[in-house]
Amino acid sequence: MLKERMEKHLKEQPSELYVKEKEYAQKHGLLNDGHEAGIKNPEDRFNDAYIERGDKETEEVLGQEPAGFLNQPIDYFKNHKNEFMYLESKWFDLIGADAVSFETDDVFGNYEVMLGLKLPKKAESAMRAFIDANTLTGTPKYSLMFSQQDGLWDFNFSLNDIEGFKEELSIQDAYQLVYEFLFNLVSEVEETRNK
Repeated sequence: MLKERMEKHLKEQPSELYVKEKEYAQKHGLLNDGHEAGIKNPEDRFNDAYIERGDKETEEVLGQEPAGFLNQPIDYFKNHKNEFMYLESKWFDLIGADAVSFETDDVFGNYEVMLGLKLPKKAESAMRAFIDANTLTGTPKYSLMFSQQDGLWDFNFSLNDIEGFKEELSIQDAYQLVYEFLFNLVSEVEETRNK
């Protein structure tokens, strides 16, 4: 799970740490003297990500985008309601998330996040408890369904329900918020299951 993936990451890329990963590694005793290098700037996290824009109706690829695309405000998706964004990153791999898609909901205009998450089926109650406790509304908008076929949770949720959300976010900031939410979710589920 996360601890094993973090150990592997620290062996392969010891100087690549952001605040979230460093806190986790310290808490779990994974750091040694070689890991005291500075913390990387969170705005650089997705610089090497693979980014595509797609058409929501046809799922046709509209274009592959450079990292600079992430600097646009999230209301890009309110102005381009027919589009969604697909992002793959080693950072999502680290926490067991498949590529993360992002779009605006056609009905309510909320920002929707869709992904596959590698957690065991028996983690469902811990996942739901975390989501319910760490979203801003009493009834968070999300769907969580386990796929036996690929062993992933299909997880869709509204970014609007996540603490730190505001309409003025850049796409980069939105993905950072999603990453931190998922990191905390996976970490909490792992700790809950290991008690």
